[in-house]
Amino acid sequence: MTRLVPGAVPGVFTLTPRHLTDARGSFYEGVRTEALEEATGQPFTPRQVNYSVSRRGTLRGLHGVTIPPGQAKLVSCVRGALRDVVVDLRLGSPAFGRYEITELDAASGRSVYVPEGVAHGFLALTDDACVCYLLSSAHVPGTQLDIHPLDPDLAIDWAGGDFGDDRGDGGSGDGRWLLSPKDAAAPTVAEARAAGLLPRWTGPATVAATTPREGGGDGG
Repeated sequence: MTRLVPGAVPGVFTLTPRHLTDARGSFYEGVRTEALEEATGQPFTPRQVNYSVSRRGTLRGLHGVTIPPGQAKLVSCVRGALRDVVVDLRLGSPAFGRYEITELDAASGRSVYVPEGVAHGFLALTDDACVCYLLSSAHVPGTQLDIHPLDPDLAIDWAGGDFGDDRGDGGSGDGRWLLSPKDAAAPTVAEARAAGLLPRWTGPATVAATTPREGGGDGG
């Protein structure tokens, strides 16, 4: 049985499985879609499964999908450990701009459900961290919405006190984390809002459409 707990961002849920352990090892149920749908009030049928593998100090995100087509995702860590972050980008949401952090690791089997209109990213806490994404829609070129993960208005506490001065060897971005060039060049929330890229909150279960823009689909 898996326990679903709502988060501070409306529509976000943390799923924590109960492990059955014996001399052979352990077994747990990752997700039961009917239980997830009952909790969220939204259908969830995986249409695509993605994986990403990252070295320690890699920061991926913040990523979302414009509406339409929209995309909900269930994120889990199947190897290693990571600091998972979701950010509410729905204009008019009572939690607009709020972020929530969840520690995910392979041992616990914990996962996070990310609804449409909420951006997602993570920081790899171990080398060879592998993340699995169950996606409610297949990738559509030109519909990815990227937000700069180091947007000062969001002020996300990516480090969480774990890294100290050991923050990778730089790469793109501000010299602390390993970012892709695309993520390092992503707009801030204010810039995305001014460009009309953010979805609108229309209630607990739905969000209104936005205008798609060009973007990649490299996972995360």
